Amino acid sequence: MMGFDMMLLALLMVAGVALDWLLGEVSRWHPLVGFGRYVQWLERYLNRRPGSHARGALAWALAVLPLVALSAWITILLARQSFWLAAAWHVALLYFCIGLRSLRDHVMPIAQALRSGDLAAARNLTGRIVSRDTSQSQETDLAKAAVESLLENGNDAVFGTLFWFAVAGGPGALLFRLANTLDAMWGYRTPRFLAFGCVAARIDDGLNWIPARLTAWSYALLGNWRQARMCWRTQAPAWSSPNAGPVMSSGAGALGLALGGAAIYDGEVEQRPQLGMGRDAVADDIVRAWKLVSRTAMLWLTVILTISMFYTTYVSLTMGGTHA
Repeated sequence: MMGFDMMLLALLMVAGVALDWLLGEVSRWHPLVGFGRYVQWLERYLNRRPGSHARGALAWALAVLPLVALSAWITILLARQSFWLAAAWHVALLYFCIGLRSLRDHVMPIAQALRSGDLAAARNLTGRIVSRDTSQSQETDLAKAAVESLLENGNDAVFGTLFWFAVAGGPGALLFRLANTLDAMWGYRTPRFLAFGCVAARIDDGLNWIPARLTAWSYALLGNWRQARMCWRTQAPAWSSPNAGPVMSSGAGALGLALGGAAIYDGEVEQRPQLGMGRDAVADDIVRAWKLVSRTAMLWLTVILTISMFYTTYVSLTMGGTHA
């Protein structure tokens, strides 16, 4: 029976990704938007100065655990009522958690604006997806920012979600996505969030550790393997994030681009560690980075389907031999 459950999970994963690709991000009333507003209120109420690790841990638990527990309870309830309702629930959870189509929808207009020479539009569009100041950025800066965002969010918005869906179905994908969202909102090393957001950052690091390295391996496999592996080995340790470092250095090396370096945050120039090696990024490299992310998604789906098929066949033959 386990082999068939594994095949079912793989098919549900394909269905969730296909639904995301067909429909894209919900334009109104997206659950993650509502979650973001809720945790903003929670943070304002609990994050009183001086910051506290304990209050941060309580806030994380109040934000994530009830929703994950509710999703698991609904999963069990639906499974008792109808196989198809339970399957649809898993697919719906994955659809709302994954962001493959939205990555394309956010970055491709940047490439188009740069190709047409509309720097003002490119700056505005890039400023929507990154936290750095893009008001004075030139083409190379904007292309670099878009590629870096694609590589990192390929892991955060896509591959980490797929990994945890494979582990625990829809509730697993929800757990990862909510934890990752909290890290994005609270995981800053600023006076306001240094203590309060520490728990959110560490939990996200733990949940993301395996997916990030699988993502880095995948980028390397589908790009310049030797260069990606070298950049991962030599550059990732310089990044403060234990997961963004491997993902972005491997992706930059796979694409043969020189990323990282200077960027403006809150009016100050920050010298970030080097990522990758090669030439500076241009508009067409945004498209190349998107193709790397999308091919990686197809690779993951192909691998999980192949493993499921072989395992299902093995279990079927084993059970058949036992009954004989």
